Amino acid sequence: MLETIIENRYTITAVILFTLGFGNLLLHQNLIKKVIAFNIMDASTFLLLATRGFIEGRSAAILTEGGANTGLYVNPIPAGLVLTGIVVSVSVSAFSLALIQRIYRRYGTVDLRELLDAVRKEKV
Repeated sequence: MLETIIENRYTITAVILFTLGFGNLLLHQNLIKKVIAFNIMDASTFLLLATRGFIEGRSAAILTEGGANTGLYVNPIPAGLVLTGIVVSVSVSAFSLALIQRIYRRYGTVDLRELLDAVRKEKV
């Protein structure tokens, strides 16, 4: 049992982080806390992709002159997906925080319930 946990420690950590982020995303009404929860979920996904892409005993697929060509390389696609995901995550977070700032300036709150009440009152 302990051996299985140690072997899969990164996967277990990613699942725990994703669960914490998803729970906070659902439970908190503060928009900034929701963005932070979304970032925690992103980080857990990146951790899972990076650890699934690594294979023990293999090297990066970089060929050099005079280097040994063993043919045992790690697949570079998961690393590329993680890097692309990080760029997208940072962009979405920056846009979300800028939007939250505009919402706060207009309505004076970042609480979702108060915001929905203010919008409903504005429409009437």
